[in-house]
Amino acid sequence: MQTRRLGRTGHRSTLAIFGAAAFYVTEDQATADAALDLMEQHGVNHIDVAPGYQLAQARLGPWLESRRDRFFLGCKTQQRQRDAAWADLRTSLKLLRTDHFDLYQLHAVTDMAELDAAFAPGGAMEVLVEAREQGLTRWLGITGHGLQAPATFLEALRRFDFDTVMFPLNPRLYADPDYRRDAERLLAECAARDVGVQIIKSVTKGPWGEREKRYNTWYLPFDDAAGITQGVRFALSQPVTCIATPAEMSLLPLVYAAVENFTPMSAAEQEEVIAAAGALEPLFT
Repeated sequence: MQTRRLGRTGHRSTLAIFGAAAFYVTEDQATADAALDLMEQHGVNHIDVAPGYQLAQARLGPWLESRRDRFFLGCKTQQRQRDAAWADLRTSLKLLRTDHFDLYQLHAVTDMAELDAAFAPGGAMEVLVEAREQGLTRWLGITGHGLQAPATFLEALRRFDFDTVMFPLNPRLYADPDYRRDAERLLAECAARDVGVQIIKSVTKGPWGEREKRYNTWYLPFDDAAGITQGVRFALSQPVTCIATPAEMSLLPLVYAAVENFTPMSAAEQEEVIAAAGALEPLFT
């Protein structure tokens, strides 16, 4: 699998990074181990996890413990207050059976109110800085969903020199001119500052709505090779480092195949895909 440099971290992350949200409700360790073995067989070298992914940390820790030096490990906190964020961090270290993260991130910063809360005196941002000073992590980042994420992250980068960002990017989002404008501004700023860019929701089709929920993902994903390949190609054709795999184990083989066979989309192809995606129902409103 191809790799790209994760900004100033210098880490050569594989184009697909493992989204441990796939283990959200996985109670069986053997099932999780099999998915992680498959990940390793495909050469993936970067794992993304968070306390909000329910059982994910407990499933990942036993497998990762003996292999910790082989993987770049990114974790997160969705807490906004200092004490709660410290508790989150310590619990994550324990469950993941490690003494450090490679990357620790503010999680689910969806708008300016969330950003203000994390940066307030006694807020979670203090924990990130202190964790880095104590050697509990080397790099710091910010993640989020929603239509305001790119604009919010631009402001976040004005307030603090984050090493990475993680946000949604797919053709349907780029069919929204405001989102596309803000995302392109954010990507330009990240390139100028050597900030690593991780992408989520690359294979999103839309909300579940009234449909029967067939997968672990909270959104309706593309589940066919053509749809997944298109989403993967579009996202990786932007100036980004990598995409996180979706929170559904059954889709992983198709995603790995799309990433391993990745070829960039031309500008004309991208515009055609964006135009067609405008007919899809938006995930974020």
